[in-house]
Amino acid sequence: MLNPEEQALTTREARLRIAPPEREIRVTPVDMRQARFASALRGFDKGEVATFLQEAAEGFEQALRENERLRIEMARLETSLSYFRELEAHLKSATLNAQRTVEDIRQNAERDAARIVLDAEARADLVMQRAYAKAEDVEREVDGLRIKRREAEISLEATISALQNTLEFIREQERRERDDRVVQHRPKIVVMATSAAG
Repeated sequence: MLNPEEQALTTREARLRIAPPEREIRVTPVDMRQARFASALRGFDKGEVATFLQEAAEGFEQALRENERLRIEMARLETSLSYFRELEAHLKSATLNAQRTVEDIRQNAERDAARIVLDAEARADLVMQRAYAKAEDVEREVDGLRIKRREAEISLEATISALQNTLEFIREQERRERDDRVVQHRPKIVVMATSAAG
């Protein structure tokens, strides 16, 4: 049987040798709880050793549970990692395909845009030629209307001038006729004497 110091070293070594779940664990929390040590003259206090072993067993049991939880979590994360790696490969492939598609679309769009621009420029040239021709026609019409307006103004001015001359002639004739008929006389001035009453 081991003395308490050797047992403590063995327990510490056992803790250091805790193997992953694949390897068998030699000391379990139950073993720690049920451990019995021989009495020695200068040995450790049994109560302290029992308390220590109880606390160590509980800690060890908690560590084993945490270890199992972490092992399960690690397996889950490895599954997720595998899924995400596959997803990454699919995304890279999809991205590459999308880039190729975008490049094809861009090239087609550039060709179509160039063709559309050429067609639009040709149509714009035709529209501009028609607009210039129409503007020249309108300008000729406006010039013709200006000439007609000036002719109408001249004609109207001549008519007004003739009418004014005629009107002045008629007024002059009427004035002469009136002067010939009217006998000149002086009006009598009636002087009225008014007497002032005092």
